Amino acid sequence: MNEPDAAELQALRDGRIFVAGHGGMVGSALVHRLEAAGCHDLLLRGRDEVDLTDQAQVIGFFQDARPDYVFMAAARVGGIHANNSYPAQFIYANLMIATNVIHAAYAAAVKKLLFLGSSCIYPRLAEQPMAEQALLTGPLEPTNEPYAIAKIAGIKLCESYNREFGTDFRSVMPTNLYGPNDNYDLETSHVLPALIRKCHEAKLAHADSVEIWGTGTPRREFLHVDDLADACLFVMCLPTTSYAEATAPMQSHLNVGTGTDVTIRDLAELVKEVVGFDGELRFNPDYPDGTPRKLLDVSKLAALGWRARTDLRTGIEQAYRWYLDNPLT
Repeated sequence: MNEPDAAELQALRDGRIFVAGHGGMVGSALVHRLEAAGCHDLLLRGRDEVDLTDQAQVIGFFQDARPDYVFMAAARVGGIHANNSYPAQFIYANLMIATNVIHAAYAAAVKKLLFLGSSCIYPRLAEQPMAEQALLTGPLEPTNEPYAIAKIAGIKLCESYNREFGTDFRSVMPTNLYGPNDNYDLETSHVLPALIRKCHEAKLAHADSVEIWGTGTPRREFLHVDDLADACLFVMCLPTTSYAEATAPMQSHLNVGTGTDVTIRDLAELVKEVVGFDGELRFNPDYPDGTPRKLLDVSKLAALGWRARTDLRTGIEQAYRWYLDNPLT
């Protein structure tokens, strides 16, 4: 399980690889995984060097650097609060990044591109677990609809360029992610890092309780970012026919997750235990819960030979250690 195709991996090692968004949680994990796999000709550009929302800058970079492979980990991301507060910024930035990078990759004759989306692309009340074919079968979750639409557009861009121009542009849809380099800003973070920070600060302050948004009843699936990076390498190294057959008829996308989920209440209890906070967890139902359940059907990727390895407790322990070693400034 989880071994990338040897011939495809060697081709990747021999090529020039652009990791868009290399400074973020997913991008940095991808860089580490690629380096561990023997890929060393990595093109890494910060936002101050190439603004991916600026079409002229992106096209100029691709024409000059001529990457052979592209991993699209760049995105504007955030939790429910951030998505609710900045919907225009979320849809604009993510649409521009997808449009600019995918078109520039086509124009520069990139061999393969891997677009990273999100499980929020699926309908709010999609049948659980959510299979790839559930895409566009119902209304989205309103709290993150703009972001989801931008990610759906990215999938459809890859599909469309493949159909019209014969490109090899692929997409993976990860579930909720966590791990090193996560965002712990309570204004914009996702639920797991927010819980780690809240419980840690409450422990230091000897607080009696921690407030958690929502009822605690929604169920969520969590994937360690190192597992996602491993899956991205695996999918990028699938032979073209294998990927096309698995994603037929539209050469669409593959889900990446663990195949298991947990309630937010149980997640909070686990974080509380790992952090060592002995106070009370108080759930505030005045705040939105978001989608009732988000569990991915990962059977397609499993059939191809990949499964997640990091169990949730171990992953949270690792994430907490990283948080302690990287204090907020």
